[in-house]
Amino acid sequence: MKVIRGTRGIKEIRNPVLTLGNFDGLHLGHQRILRKVSERARKLGCPSVVYTFEPHPLKVVSPARSPQLIIGLEDKLELIGSFGIDYVVLARFTKGFASKRPREFVEEVLVKGLGVREVWVGHDYSFGRGKRGTVEYLSRLGEDYGFAVHVIPAYRKGGEIVSSSRVRELIKAGRVREAGILLGRDFTLRGRVVKGRNIGRTLGFPTANLRTRNELIPGSGVYAAYILLDGERYPAVVNIGTAPTFKRRTTAVEVHILDFEGSIYGKDIRVAFVRRIRGERCFKDPVELARRIERDVERARTIFARITASGRLQ
Repeated sequence: MKVIRGTRGIKEIRNPVLTLGNFDGLHLGHQRILRKVSERARKLGCPSVVYTFEPHPLKVVSPARSPQLIIGLEDKLELIGSFGIDYVVLARFTKGFASKRPREFVEEVLVKGLGVREVWVGHDYSFGRGKRGTVEYLSRLGEDYGFAVHVIPAYRKGGEIVSSSRVRELIKAGRVREAGILLGRDFTLRGRVVKGRNIGRTLGFPTANLRTRNELIPGSGVYAAYILLDGERYPAVVNIGTAPTFKRRTTAVEVHILDFEGSIYGKDIRVAFVRRIRGERCFKDPVELARRIERDVERARTIFARITASGRLQ
């Protein structure tokens, strides 16, 4: 997959099957669109293209309303590439770009810039100044300019519409297992291990502090998770919060890898969240906290054993 930053390099792409959107989280609904685009492009013998924006449009037009992104750009590109997409166009989103009328955008970018053959979008897609470009209007423009428009209905899982906003709500609430179902994979944080206060080691459970690059992290609590380190996967218990027992003021992500020895300071790791074990609470003293961590570790072992036995978490 080739990534084109900006729109100057798009001239090498001709007559593609294309989809437009932000694709935050790459959830099951997004995945269905990407599969359709990839399959259709192969059938027609033309390039498949994802046209997306950097930064997220709301960060430019209304920063106060801009959501915390579910995944970073690096992970988003990696996931898009896994669906066999040929090109990703990362259009620079500016206030000038936001002021374009829908017809202007279609004519300049999709028609003259790409000579687009087909456009596939989700049911709620909108574009152009003030989001005036609805899917209905896009379909009319397709008729005017000679390209087909396919609108994908809302994707439902367990009777619930899968959306980035819903996934975001679940993660913030600590409901990582439910979020993972809508994402089609475990929610993952990426970051670097940095030195902490070594409190976990004094309790008998050494932890690694994660300095994450993600905007969105799960709500406070204790989680069973897998750590991806140097190509290997390790079971772990992760604490997110302010450690009220020790009156810490800032939120930290602390990782205790089960049955692991060795230093990982300075290493880049990923944390794939499996299930929330409990919420954060204040203990009367470190001894009581250590006892509870023991129980958390045992609970995590039970969860991982069930995954090993069945291949998935029941």
